Amino acid sequence: MHVRVLLFIILSFSKIYAAQAELNVEDAQSKSQGIILYNQLKFESATPFLQKASDAGDHEAQYFLAEALRKKNHFMNPEARKWYEASAKQGDLYAMIQLGRSENDICDITQDCPTPQKKPIEWLNQAKKIAQEKSKLGNAEAMYLMYEITLDESWLQKAALAGDAQAQYWIAIGYKQGEGFFLPWKRSEEIEKWFKLSSENGNPKSMMEYAALLYEKGDLDGFRYWNEQAALVGNAESVYNFGSYLAHEPDTFGFPYDPVKAYSLISSLRILDGGGGMKVNVEYKLPIIAAKLTSSQISEANDLSKKWALSHPPLSFFPDKLSR
Repeated sequence: MHVRVLLFIILSFSKIYAAQAELNVEDAQSKSQGIILYNQLKFESATPFLQKASDAGDHEAQYFLAEALRKKNHFMNPEARKWYEASAKQGDLYAMIQLGRSENDICDITQDCPTPQKKPIEWLNQAKKIAQEKSKLGNAEAMYLMYEITLDESWLQKAALAGDAQAQYWIAIGYKQGEGFFLPWKRSEEIEKWFKLSSENGNPKSMMEYAALLYEKGDLDGFRYWNEQAALVGNAESVYNFGSYLAHEPDTFGFPYDPVKAYSLISSLRILDGGGGMKVNVEYKLPIIAAKLTSSQISEANDLSKKWALSHPPLSFFPDKLSR
């Protein structure tokens, strides 16, 4: 289980592509740090790190740089488009899809963007052709991207059946929201099945959903297990919840009382001062937990927090790679 979860984190941003730009150690570290900051919704802080790896020619860094620039400005701007196009020229499907979606964006309307290398539909058609070829070879991520390109639900089903955790998550979400036709009990079974599969394939958002379903069924052991698993892979919301439950704030789900570990987990979230709203949560919860501890216990918790950071994946909000 743990191996599969770690593989999900390591490979989720690069399964489709072989290495196209050989980065030196420094540029590779910049790329890694940039993606970590991007996943923490720190787009301003991520930009210089991603810029360095992008200048070195890495298509994935170029894609995330374009995403960060677009999100900082809340719309497509000339710099973002430049990096999407640089990434797409190297075969990055995500960049092609974003360019394909960019028709009539604000910078086109205001005529601030340079003349595009291709029309949006041309990028989209190119992405579709490549994704179809990879899908024929059994690439589950490519099947999911075919769904994103075509909005054909059959591709989402194919990707889920092929083991793509993101597709499995969205299948479950769709059924949960009422899509499809089922007998009432069959719908519940399908929702649980797909959240479970996605969780086992490492998707932390599914872990949280699956945990909630298990709680509704009275399976507190399962609820506690999947909450902890989501925290162990660095999901920021789950780390916050896990810490709160260990401090018995609230004492609802039968977690062992461990306020020192709780303080260490909640305090580790203080670095999330970009988007996501976690800073407000931490500022509210941490003093409540601190009131339960002595000064020596707080010192112990701070040491534990440092050890946690070194032995677990970086904190992340796990934003969808193909954002809207």
